[in-house]
Amino acid sequence: MDITQYNESKYHGTNTFNQWDVHSSNATGFGAAADDFMERGIDLNEQLIRNKPATFFMRVNSNAMEGSGIFKGDVVIIDRSLNPVSGKVVIANLNGELLIRRFEKINNKVRLLAEFQHLSPIEVDATCCDFSIWGTVTYVIHVP
Repeated sequence: MDITQYNESKYHGTNTFNQWDVHSSNATGFGAAADDFMERGIDLNEQLIRNKPATFFMRVNSNAMEGSGIFKGDVVIIDRSLNPVSGKVVIANLNGELLIRRFEKINNKVRLLAEFQHLSPIEVDATCCDFSIWGTVTYVIHVP
């Protein structure tokens, strides 16, 4: 048996070195450098909800807002803490019925506009009906 054969290094350059020349590895306990830059999965609650206690999900049950891309069966995310702004899509409570419409307020006149050709705008008069804005639509989840 030749003793020099055991003390000699097996590495003779990258051209002749292969994985079988490494008999064991010594783990150092350090993780891969790429682990520091690993991304988490996407959390839709974190991305779409700003005010958790005031946010609600509703399924749309009409075609009133087809013109703006909100179809029957879609899910809308509503934030009740937002003040209604003219031009935004809202959920309105009109005489006990919830409606999804575009809110328009010009010179203290309030109208609810549908974006469907067969529905006319609703002129809201505070003296004739029970009216309130239930919440403002912030996102639409389209169901294919």
